[in-house]
Amino acid sequence: MRAGFWSGLLVVALGAGAVVGLVAPHEAAAKKGAEEGVEVTIVVLDAENKPIPTAVVRHPGAAERNRVNSVNGEWKDSRVYLPDGSEMLFLPGMNLQLEVSAPGYMLRIVSYDIRKRNNRVPVVLDKLPEESEEMEEPMIQFGRDRPIESGGGGGPVN
Repeated sequence: MRAGFWSGLLVVALGAGAVVGLVAPHEAAAKKGAEEGVEVTIVVLDAENKPIPTAVVRHPGAAERNRVNSVNGEWKDSRVYLPDGSEMLFLPGMNLQLEVSAPGYMLRIVSYDIRKRNNRVPVVLDKLPEESEEMEEPMIQFGRDRPIESGGGGGPVN
């Protein structure tokens, strides 16, 4: 066995019978990880696989949106804060749903099953379709309005 393995073990002696219990380091790490949550990284990209610096990531139950890193388009965390002030930890086996959006791009809802490690999720956003026709302002008529009749004189129309 390696020396590193034994250095992380806890040996407990109880009474004169010298009952020995061993706690492996991975069990302690699992307890610690359960309290902290598992880090999830969302990478927001456009169709050319370039980061979108203005993107935001939001959990549907969370109060706030989270901005991505403007250089690499990444957002990473191990929890989200809910409106009541509590926090929701990201735990292995949990299905995480997030809304990813950016100005000029279509909203994308992502569903991801969290693993114990390597939780890196690329999200590609599609651009909004550009409108080729110019929108006209709608004409709102009121009951007292009468259309102007085209015709010769400049007098009032009865």
